Amino acid sequence: MNDLIRKVINYETISYIVVGVLTTAVDYIVFAVVNESLKVSGTGFLDPVVIATIVSWVAAVAFAYIANKLAVFKNFNFSPAYLLKEAAGFVSARVMSGVIVLIFMWVAVSCCGMNEYIAKIISSAFNLIFNYVASKFFIFKNK
Repeated sequence: MNDLIRKVINYETISYIVVGVLTTAVDYIVFAVVNESLKVSGTGFLDPVVIATIVSWVAAVAFAYIANKLAVFKNFNFSPAYLLKEAAGFVSARVMSGVIVLIFMWVAVSCCGMNEYIAKIISSAFNLIFNYVASKFFIFKNK
């Protein structure tokens, strides 16, 4: 049991959770600012929740890539070829989770009438887990 606890509670998982919380904060704050701004100004044909979700996703992915690379996985390889491959993998995984979140947000809010901020919290929990698995085992894996 102690071995399991040591494998689960370590620098990497704790720092990932901290970065995940900070990434979620970036995502949530940008979402709220854009969503509320678009409610006031209007968007034309697109739902403010959809636009706000896309904008907040881009901000969160940029923050998460830098924070995960440097603080969580301590990966300091900055060669252009490596960065291109690594960033492409990171963004690809985030696109996958981002599409799932976007669909969930649209269905939950626009179709089912769920409060957009509650839906955002639910989708953020999914994102944290999915993105850790992708980062740990596919993107920033130790050679």
